[in-house]
Order: sequence, then structure tokens, then C-alpha cells
Amino acid sequence: MAQLSLRGIKKRFRDTEVLHGIDLEIGDREFVVFVGPSGCGKSTLLRLIAGLDPISDGEFVLNGHRMNDVAPSRRGIAMVFQSYALYPHMDVYENMAFGARLMGLDKAEVERRIAEAAQMLRLEALLKRKPRELSGGQRQRVAIGRALVRKPDVFLLDEPLSNLDAALRSEVRLEIAKLHREIGGTMIYVTHDQVEAMTLADKIVVMNNGRIEQVGSPRELYETPANTFVATFIGSPRMTLVDVTHEGDRLAMANGGSVAAGTLPGPGALKLGLRPDGVQLHRSASEGFAGRVEYTEYLGDNAYVYVRLANGTLLSARTTPNDLYTPDEAVTVSVTPGAAHYFSAEDGRRLDP
Repeated sequence: MAQLSLRGIKKRFRDTEVLHGIDLEIGDREFVVFVGPSGCGKSTLLRLIAGLDPISDGEFVLNGHRMNDVAPSRRGIAMVFQSYALYPHMDVYENMAFGARLMGLDKAEVERRIAEAAQMLRLEALLKRKPRELSGGQRQRVAIGRALVRKPDVFLLDEPLSNLDAALRSEVRLEIAKLHREIGGTMIYVTHDQVEAMTLADKIVVMNNGRIEQVGSPRELYETPANTFVATFIGSPRMTLVDVTHEGDRLAMANGGSVAAGTLPGPGALKLGLRPDGVQLHRSASEGFAGRVEYTEYLGDNAYVYVRLANGTLLSARTTPNDLYTPDEAVTVSVTPGAAHYFSAEDGRRLDP
């Protein structure tokens, strides 16, 4: 069992504050993903949880016990690093056994745990190899196995797939998801890749500039983003934000047409959020936003057409592969009823009808 509470966590490096009061609750056996752009503080927060860096202000509580001053080795937490951090002079078996021996486990228990982890991660045939004799995916599985052997309450994974190619990323991602189901531990996973976050997480924590922008399930973040940052960070291709003016029952774009408006709080300027599957392209239509095709991404089962709207905004629209558009072709963009998102033009917060 592992329940974590982060209360007002701040981190300063000399006079520079990089985390500005993080409040977060993580439940037992949850798979939580910290996601955000480079430099947003997600890896720093992970290191504070692990005890590798001291907390400047605030309180970290694990299972009801304050952990601020507890040594990393006594927190019941294991960390998997982006760089694998394997000992090059040790074979796979010794790398996996090293941490378990430091815990004071007897030889039989160490061997039992290694055998169990090796079977789970398909490492049985690699136990006598050195790290240099392994592929990137195999090294990452060894790093995960080393953490698994310790049987921690909490697993921390700091961008574990960033050094792998696309095929291996997909393979190891599936293994991590399967591992979480089998061992039932609490996992905290850091990534800048929102696809990894959407496919792995029970709960996603979106961070930006040392603050939490939103916490929720992948579906909640995709369907009801709290602000323009979350809206454009979650989803691929990203959501398009169009500057419009709400006038009566219409949303007008400067020099480029208008679309029907939903029920919104009063007239004025706002940002209209449009996902690729929430718009349609027309070669001739009586109403909508005017634009011209820039290019098309063909992806086999579907395609994305990128349209430069009259006000200069680049919009992406999902189409069928057989619906062909040519560069510089004039089109009109309409909005699927109920698919639009509305945000304040002043501070970017979500406006719900």
C-alpha cells in the first residue's frame, strides 16, 4: 500500500524557485504520469519524492509518515532513470542483485526475487551479459528489473523510454503497463510525450513553469481541458485556437467568416478551440471560416489536412485518405455541433456553456 501527499512543495536552487507550491494526492496502486514541456519541473518533483534532492518548503507524506528528512534508501521507493544507470562492469544478474543485497536480504531471497523479475521481464537468457552486450530496450528492462527486485511501495520512472526508437518505445510501454497490472504498485512516471501519458496513466498531472495546470484522467484532460495550455498540450495533432468575437448567435473571425455560437457568457472576444476531428472541410459552403490548404499528412487509415485560415491561424482537420486536397486550394471550415471548446481571451481559462 502506498498513498502519497504533496503539500505546498516548493524547490529553490539558490535564489531561483523552480517549483511554486505543488499540492497533489496520489492514491494506492495508481499509475500517475507527470507530463509537460522540458523545464516545467516534472523531473525535479520526482527527485524530491525519491529524496535525491531536499525539499525547500512544504511537506511530503507517504502512508501517513512525513518523509522530508528520511534518507532515500529508507523511503521504500525505487527509481528507474532515463540513462539506465547500470553498472558497466557487472552482468545483468549482479546489477539486479546489488540493491537487494544492500537491503540485507539473504542469498536465497535475492535469487528468488531475481528469478521472478527476470521471468516477468523476459530476461532469463540475458542474466550473464554485461550492459554493453544489450540493446537499448534490454537495458531498460534490466533497469526496471533492478527496481522490481527491491519490491518498493512506489516506483518512480523518469522518462524511461526517451532513448529508445519508436518500435521499442511501443514494446516497452506495453511491458510497463502490464507490469503495473501484475504487481499492483503505485507508479509515478515522468514524460514529455503526451502519447505515453494518454496510453499509460490512470491520472495525468499536467505541469508548466513549476506549477500544476490540471489533474485528471486522460479522457477528462482531452474532453474538458481547464485552459489553453492543457488544450494545446494534450492531443495530437494539437487543438487549434482561433481568435473570434462573440456577436449574437455567431462567432466571427477577423476577415474570414463566422460559425454558429453555442450558449456563452456574454458577448466579446474569446478563443475557440477546435480539435482535428471536430471540424469539416468544404470546397463550397455558405458559412464557415475561410482558408487555404497548406499541406496534407497521409497516415494510411486517415489523413490530416492543414489549412491556413484567413487570420493566419494554422488549423488541422482529420479527413479520409481518399478525400484529396491540393496545396493552396480554397476551402471553408465548419464546426461539428457540440465539438467546440471555448476559452477566455484574457487568461485562457475554460468557459463552459
